[in-house]
Amino acid sequence: MAKGFNRPTGGMGGGQAGMMAQIQRLQKQMEEAQAQLAAETVTASAGGGAIKVTMTGDQKCKAVEINPELLKDADAEMLQDLVLSVVNMALDQSRELAAQKMGPLAGGLPF
Repeated sequence: MAKGFNRPTGGMGGGQAGMMAQIQRLQKQMEEAQAQLAAETVTASAGGGAIKVTMTGDQKCKAVEINPELLKDADAEMLQDLVLSVVNMALDQSRELAAQKMGPLAGGLPF
């Protein structure tokens, strides 16, 4: 007969119970980090500060500010390019913030 073939099947072994507890702690830490990310913001700007975008750490756009002075001389294509650029910069900053908060937690996975 193979080794361990007749092992009792009720309950978890000590190693499995410890791993489950570690996973539950890690899950709680991840939920807390996600809540913090939702509350933290990053702001990116383009056009010398003429356009600003504020985004949360969980990639929700909270505000877009356009300096009215920019609208006096701006053409639609330039304005679109600036807005696109600053939104992408804000997304990048938000993702970096998320990686900083969540990265250390991923290193704690027991797999």
